Amino acid sequence: QVQLVESGGGLVQAGGSLRLSCAASGRTFSSYDMGWFRQAPGKAREFVAFITRSGAFTNYADSVKGRFTISRDNAKNTVNLQMNSLKPEDTAVYYCAVKSGSTNISELKAYSYWGQGTQVTVSS
Repeated sequence: QVQLVESGGGLVQAGGSLRLSCAASGRTFSSYDMGWFRQAPGKAREFVAFITRSGAFTNYADSVKGRFTISRDNAKNTVNLQMNSLKPEDTAVYYCAVKSGSTNISELKAYSYWGQGTQVTVSS
């Protein structure tokens, strides 16, 4: 069992930055690949970013590529999402998740544990 707690969300103006963090329980965090997803009102949850257990490989949705950076600190059991040049369309609840399946990294069904989410609101 893994528990995930996101933090760092808030209200920011377009063009601004936020840094989200996800704290994980347990001593096996370094064995998990991790992902960030987001869900805007009335829309399906969508993939944002992925990082392997070592941090050596990352992947991003096209909509955030070049603006968002995913990173992790295995000593602190945290995975982070640095979000720059934010746009109103980035407004959503952001979730971190543990990847446990072998399916595509952008598919929800590949992830088994989810946090409760943190709200990000970008004003124009």
